[in-house]
Amino acid sequence: MDHLELSFNPILLLVAILLTVMSSYTALDLYSLIKSSDRNKRFLFLGGTFSLGIGIWVMNFFGMLALNLNGSISYQIPITILSIILSISFTAMAFYTLTGKMVGKSNLLAGSIFMMLAVLVVHIMGMYSMNLEFSYQPVILFIALALVFVSFYFSFWMLFFSKSFTLGNHGWIKPLSALFVTAAIVEGHFLLTRASSINMVNGAAQQSGIPESLISYLIVFISVLILAGLIGSSALISKRLAVSDTNLKDITDALNASAIVAITDPKGNITYINDKFIEISGYSEAELLGQNHSILNSSLHSKEFFKEMWRTIGSGKVWKGEIRNRAKDGSFYWVDTTIVPFLNSKGRPYQYVSIRSDITQRKQAESSLKETLKEVSDIKFALDQSSIVAFTDEKGIIKSVNDKFCEISKYSRDELIGKDHSLLNSGLHSKEFFKNLWKTIGSGQVWKGEIRNRAKDGSYYWVDTTIIPFLNDKGKPYQYLAIRNDITEKKKSEEMLHRQDKLAAVGQLAAGVAHEIRNPLTSMKGYAEFLQLDEEDPQRQEFLGIILDEIDRVNNIVEEFMVLAKPKAVELEEKNIIPIVQNVVSMLKFEARKRNVKLEFDASEEIIQIECDENRLKQVFLNFIKNGIEAMPDGGDLRVKTEIQNDNVLVSIQDTGVGIPPETLKKIGEPFYTTKKNGNGLGLMVSFKIIESHNGKVYIESEQNKGTTFKIMLPAKTA
Repeated sequence: MDHLELSFNPILLLVAILLTVMSSYTALDLYSLIKSSDRNKRFLFLGGTFSLGIGIWVMNFFGMLALNLNGSISYQIPITILSIILSISFTAMAFYTLTGKMVGKSNLLAGSIFMMLAVLVVHIMGMYSMNLEFSYQPVILFIALALVFVSFYFSFWMLFFSKSFTLGNHGWIKPLSALFVTAAIVEGHFLLTRASSINMVNGAAQQSGIPESLISYLIVFISVLILAGLIGSSALISKRLAVSDTNLKDITDALNASAIVAITDPKGNITYINDKFIEISGYSEAELLGQNHSILNSSLHSKEFFKEMWRTIGSGKVWKGEIRNRAKDGSFYWVDTTIVPFLNSKGRPYQYVSIRSDITQRKQAESSLKETLKEVSDIKFALDQSSIVAFTDEKGIIKSVNDKFCEISKYSRDELIGKDHSLLNSGLHSKEFFKNLWKTIGSGQVWKGEIRNRAKDGSYYWVDTTIIPFLNDKGKPYQYLAIRNDITEKKKSEEMLHRQDKLAAVGQLAAGVAHEIRNPLTSMKGYAEFLQLDEEDPQRQEFLGIILDEIDRVNNIVEEFMVLAKPKAVELEEKNIIPIVQNVVSMLKFEARKRNVKLEFDASEEIIQIECDENRLKQVFLNFIKNGIEAMPDGGDLRVKTEIQNDNVLVSIQDTGVGIPPETLKKIGEPFYTTKKNGNGLGLMVSFKIIESHNGKVYIESEQNKGTTFKIMLPAKTA
């Protein structure tokens, strides 16, 4: 066994290093494509592993060939092939840990260990394949392996882990990493060779020596293999770049066709604009480049608006918003804007890309809609303030009502919604009336008319009503809008005017004929009494008595005519109305009991002062209460109530009699119209005249089979 002194062939050594650099770069190039490629990941991994594994073996093989050993060296081909397989296997295990989705320090540690083992194993197997006996010096071996491990760890940390060194930020990282990996492999070979003591086995076969021509062919083959890997990876990259360029061009074309695009520098000066920008702004490209966006300022937005925008994009955040710009011709246009900052390695914006879309028509539509909504809102407000409004469905079920509706009906909104208008039916209008109403609106026509409704508290009110049908596509109503106006006071005034007209007519009649009738009546009564004194026939006496009674009846009518013609001047004095009403009620209590009528008096206050003629007012109360008692021949309840309403005192006389039919109600108060057998129709007219002389009003509300209410409204005396 002969100890060998080591020396190196510099040419072979240089070739080995160059081939290792090429294989390392090819491997890292292929590995870098794995994460960004959806397809061919397995092919790229196998190609990179094969390339780096061959690179490690090449460095060891040619490094051994570069040694100036005494004599020809023999090689065992199976061990050489095994060393190639082991080199590729350890390399595959190393990069399997490094090409996952998440790379941590443990992955770097495992990958570096596997690569260190690949270098060590290839060196050992190379020694065995050359039939050399060798041994390692432990200290130098440990130092060599530690240095190889650290070199690989630093290369992989820089390439796969560090955020400061990424392929995206620095194009020189990949070549630098390839040099570090090559340095680790070369360093490993030389250090391991220095750490070993090599001896030639005596009598080793010499016939297997490798001629120089074979070495040349082997160098060429491996070089072609590695170059093929480089060309293949370059082709893949070129293909991917071509696809990326095509996609980028398609995206750019689509963006230019659909959006307004501009690029500005960090100071906001325009460096690029597309055709859409030129088209909408009205400026030429030469007029815009180098300018900032203040050239388009419409003065609508405040300085604070733009300060906030610049604060956002200056911090590297995307800004979105709507901006109104002014074109070159002075017209305004709106754009929905997204500004994307592009950041440099220090995290600061080096340019801004602004992508806008024209929303002028949308903003105009929104403005028009806002104006329309405001008009509708104003109309609704005015309508709600002035009218009683309700919406119903096609079946007449109430869907919504306004405050005026609730106020006049005295029902809450919850009590009304879901009900129909029969809830408010006063019983005044006939079924035929409502049939005609529904026939009109059901045919899609507007209905107008006057309706008397009943409120929750039983009081009546009149409304001038317009019902408008809303039609669907088929021309059928799907809802109705009812707009009403309160005409209760108008109806009462009309009734009062009608009554006053009647009183005026009767007054004129009375003034013209009362004296002419009274003189003959006096003569007729005198002669009838004279004849009665001498008449002895009982039957004739009876007839003369009837004549005198009828003359007295006519005379009473004339007396009432005289009251209408020349009413006595009322002498108004401040009185408490409560005892006046109580006296009349007490006076008629006995008659009420005889007719099985329960007469009640209710006063909300003990003292209600008014200015009145007490006797004349008693005459009115006596007339109205007596009429109420007579309206209930089968008995019932008669309630007299006094209360304060605003600045007036209301005296209501409510019976539970048969009620007054609508056609009869219209004639109440007309001269000589009465429903009593012995009445003359002037009592109510006189009562109305008395109340009028007290500056008061009389209202009559009646519903058949439910009763009638006389309401006397007199001004209260205020302090």
